[in-house]
Amino acid sequence: MTDPLSHHDRYGYSPIIQRPDFSWPGGGRLAVYIAINIEWFAFDEPGGAVLASANHAPDVLNHAWRDYGNRVGLWRMLDLLDRLDLPAAGLLNGAVCDHAPQIPEAFVARGDEIVAHGWTNSTEPGKMSREDEARMLAQSRDRLAEKTGQRPEGYLAPLISESVHTPDLLDAAGYSYLMDWAHDEQPVWFDTKREDGSRSRILSVPYPQEINDVPQIIGRRREGAEFADMIRSAYALHQRECAQRPVVMGIALHPYLMGQAHRFEHLERALSRLKAQAGPETWFTTPGQIAAHYSSLELDA
Repeated sequence: MTDPLSHHDRYGYSPIIQRPDFSWPGGGRLAVYIAINIEWFAFDEPGGAVLASANHAPDVLNHAWRDYGNRVGLWRMLDLLDRLDLPAAGLLNGAVCDHAPQIPEAFVARGDEIVAHGWTNSTEPGKMSREDEARMLAQSRDRLAEKTGQRPEGYLAPLISESVHTPDLLDAAGYSYLMDWAHDEQPVWFDTKREDGSRSRILSVPYPQEINDVPQIIGRRREGAEFADMIRSAYALHQRECAQRPVVMGIALHPYLMGQAHRFEHLERALSRLKAQAGPETWFTTPGQIAAHYSSLELDA
């Protein structure tokens, strides 16, 4: 007899080809969202993506390289989205509100969704105690709400660092969806447990780890042209398949990567093509709108 495997007990197996059918608003079948990750780092601590290799703290080379995204690359990206009339979700560390307030203000002015991205990407929340993680989730939620006027409904963990308690803590803190799991192309309900022992649930909105510039450019050493080709290829396949079943396609961007001058033309070309080729099947949206619509459906899934 084999030993039982550990399991997260958040959701059961469900093949995408056997689920109830539904459509996005307006009869759409393909929900596309653009997530712009805005991260803030402590100067004298290690952590975060690196350009070549990490140096001793303070790591001036890599800290400054990442800061370029907030100071320059982001504004190039927002200008492009304005020209293409595309919505976005700003996935913001709460610390950004204190150190770079013009950034959340810009997302609010565009009417974009604000998603909580923890407090700082210098810290891995999955290594915190349950109590400290709960405090961090509340701190991020409250500071973003105070600064932007909208309480974030969604959460993406810094470094995708979850503890075994994270979905429960998010549910308790009033978040309605999480974005850490890249396990599906449709939203998935996660079971949660509250402190009084009662059961509840929180929605998982698919977040991309493949159509994501950090794993591709930093992890796999691909460049901007290759990443743009991936965006176009994924969209073409989703356009063909969405007649069979509704799907979500997320595009995850970090301004210190695709906002760099030598990569930007590739991003511009990819998003321009998506917008030009989109038909009535495509709904350009935000993860929060995806979560709200899916939550309104009565599906046995």
